[in-house]
Amino acid sequence: MPTCGRRWVAMPSIPPVPLFPRPIRALLGPLGTSAAGMSRQQAFIEVISQNIANAETTRTADGTPYRRQIARAVETDSGELRTEIVEDTRPGRAVYDPGHPDADETGYVRYPNVEIATETIDLMIARRMHEANATVFQAAKAMLRRALEI
Repeated sequence: MPTCGRRWVAMPSIPPVPLFPRPIRALLGPLGTSAAGMSRQQAFIEVISQNIANAETTRTADGTPYRRQIARAVETDSGELRTEIVEDTRPGRAVYDPGHPDADETGYVRYPNVEIATETIDLMIARRMHEANATVFQAAKAMLRRALEI
């Protein structure tokens, strides 16, 4: 080791930085959580809107009345939440209308199992939950901005 008139001092080794938990990523957690909530509520809103749009559809591509779709959050084996869309198996209402093109041999028409009042309430709840997640997102963003100013 060349000295050139200088003394070399052994530097203490720098301890390795653990990959997890990362302090910055921990600060971003609330943003990710509220963003996932907004995404999930958006999926719920889309399914509810589809139900409302098809509330009077008596014939789909397979020849049956539209069946109400239900979006729900399901926990996977790994503990993550994912959105699952299932069909409501309850039968729809039957209305006597022998002149309708979709009437059966007895004159009854099968309508979808969609109730507009239920869908409207579900839509209001999903919208409010989306707004709540957006509020949390904005608050977390403001706190992170303030933390960066310190």
